Amino acid sequence: MSSVWMIRADGGALIDTFLMKGVVSIKWDVGDLTSLSKKDEIADRLKVVYPEASPLTLSIWTGVVYRFRSEIEIHDHVVTYDPSTRTYHLGEISTDYYFDAVDDPVWPHTRKVNWLHQVSRDALSLSTKNSLGATLTLFKLGESASAELLAVAAGQQQPQLEEQLEGVSETDLLEETLNRSREFVKDRMAKLTWQQMQELVAGLLRAMGYKTRVSPQGSDRGRDIVASPDGFGLEQPRIVVEVKHRKHSSTAPDLRSFLGGRHKDDKGLYVSTGGFTQEARYEADRSAIPLALMDLDDLVSAVFDHYEEMDVDTRSLLPMVRLYWPT
Repeated sequence: MSSVWMIRADGGALIDTFLMKGVVSIKWDVGDLTSLSKKDEIADRLKVVYPEASPLTLSIWTGVVYRFRSEIEIHDHVVTYDPSTRTYHLGEISTDYYFDAVDDPVWPHTRKVNWLHQVSRDALSLSTKNSLGATLTLFKLGESASAELLAVAAGQQQPQLEEQLEGVSETDLLEETLNRSREFVKDRMAKLTWQQMQELVAGLLRAMGYKTRVSPQGSDRGRDIVASPDGFGLEQPRIVVEVKHRKHSSTAPDLRSFLGGRHKDDKGLYVSTGGFTQEARYEADRSAIPLALMDLDDLVSAVFDHYEEMDVDTRSLLPMVRLYWPT
């Protein structure tokens, strides 16, 4: 079986680029690495470009860049994750490493990919979800996770293989644990009802220092929550919030409908657990009023930042415990 590599799309921000261009890429401003095939050569280049980076950071970066440059082979499989739709995209590497600073100067280290399959996170076992949860930009999947992912993509029964974990450092385990917790929280959030999701967002805003009014179920005239310092929406900033808890992405017409009823002094927050189309994000950038978009990944980050300040009712929607890790 060919190797299967996870390559992250900058938290999902590069998913459209990866899929439309048929590529995977990584950043690091170290120039063309075509002539540098050895790990120590790459390490030396990184030290020169990033002299203030710690030895541990340089070691991690060297491993990632070296694997992308030299260890990945043509016909290996590659998987990347779209957190807004909770979908894994699976493809096959079709070229060796090449440097493309013209087409993408920020993410120039590139390999071509034939994208073949999409696999829902819900279709995978808990063990494989755990394996795919590492926050590292690039890593090689174990045999069990690789076999299951390929089998599910092909519509076959999931094989039962013993998972192997080799060469995992304490830092790697911490990174994996943090990202697993993030994905498990997203799994739990996805199971909330629309009313519960609305209450969670309102509770988050209260934890951030606002007072909120939540629209009753039914016609909400284009808003679900109004947050303001006084709780009545009379004092600024007045934030009008729309909450869409669904699997499909919110579109540009959705945002235009929301923006159509806003006052010139309003601030907008549009929460969509199904993510946003690229056109919707362009629409938000052109908005006449300040408008923030929040997908499921953004919502988890905000909840993590303010969970300690949330009231009891809001925490009951998403019970969590604090995890301590040695440093």
